[in-house]
Amino acid sequence: MRGEAILGEVAVDATAGPYCVIGEGARVGAGAQLGAHVIVQPGTIVGEGCVVQDGAVLGKQPKLAGHSSAPRERAAPLVLEAGAVVCCNAIVFAGARLGAGSIVGDQAYVRERTVIGAGSVVGRGTAVDNDVQIGERVRVQTDVYLTANSVIEDDVFVGPGVLTTNDSTMARHDDDYPVVGATLRRACRVGGAVVITPGVEIGEEAFIGAGAVVTRDVPARGVVIGVPGRVVRQVPDADLLENWR
Repeated sequence: MRGEAILGEVAVDATAGPYCVIGEGARVGAGAQLGAHVIVQPGTIVGEGCVVQDGAVLGKQPKLAGHSSAPRERAAPLVLEAGAVVCCNAIVFAGARLGAGSIVGDQAYVRERTVIGAGSVVGRGTAVDNDVQIGERVRVQTDVYLTANSVIEDDVFVGPGVLTTNDSTMARHDDDYPVVGATLRRACRVGGAVVITPGVEIGEEAFIGAGAVVTRDVPARGVVIGVPGRVVRQVPDADLLENWR
């Protein structure tokens, strides 16, 4: 193993590229592969068979603005479960958890207390804010923004450039104002460049056409298009996920 500063516990068959830094109390599991210039912050847990590519940062503690409403206690250690992959120059904060076999793409950004389920993919340049719950087998494409306190259930598809929001006042509110993200129910599909306004729920197996602005809840299997988005029909039986496994 070559590394510039190895202070944590590293399995004998794990590998690390040049100038890799593994902080005190961090653990790197059997068969894990760390690229060049990877930073593993103290306490981070990298599971067996994980791959962390060049320039990635694991376990960064958040630095919050004075006006931020996010919790301020120190985040727990980051955990990468077996076989998770973090690609080049991605940043995954402390307090997050990446499920087995999940992938975080190049230059992506995953904040504290976010959970990404097993087998899910977060695409290149996507930002996942704090306290987001992402289920299993979710596909989040390139340049998506998932706002804080959002819930993405199993088997959801989120197209490139999708934007979710959680503050209808745009920062003109009291400290006790509830910040509510989007809820995307199981197996719904959200097309490219869709905008979802605060607190909106997209129903199970719903389909949102590209470029729609969704300002109200969408029923299960609803097909939505337009600005503002409107339900125009139902997803047919033939298009349900159970027929495409």
